[in-house]
Amino acid sequence: MKTKKIPSRICVGCREPREKRSMVRVVKTAENEICLDVTGRKNGRGAYICKNTECLQRAIQTKGLERSLKTQIPEQVINLLKEEMSAVEAR
Repeated sequence: MKTKKIPSRICVGCREPREKRSMVRVVKTAENEICLDVTGRKNGRGAYICKNTECLQRAIQTKGLERSLKTQIPEQVINLLKEEMSAVEAR
C-alpha cells in the first residue's frame, strides 16, 4: 500500500517545518481583513503559525507576518490576533 503524504508548512515565527494540521493559518482576505483561520479553508493569502503565542510574537517582531501577507498590519489587528491566538492555545 502507498503511504499518504502528510502536508507540512513552515512557521512564519520559528521557521520550523511542521504538520499543516498542527498550525493556524493567518489570512488576508480580498477585503484586506486579517484574521485567524482555524479551519484553513478561507479564501485569501495565508501564512502559517504554530499554535502558540511565542511564535506569533516572533512573527510580528521580525515582520515575517507582514512579508508573508504583503501588507502592513495595524496595531489593533495585532492585538486582536493575540487574543484569538490565546483562545486557540487554550483549547
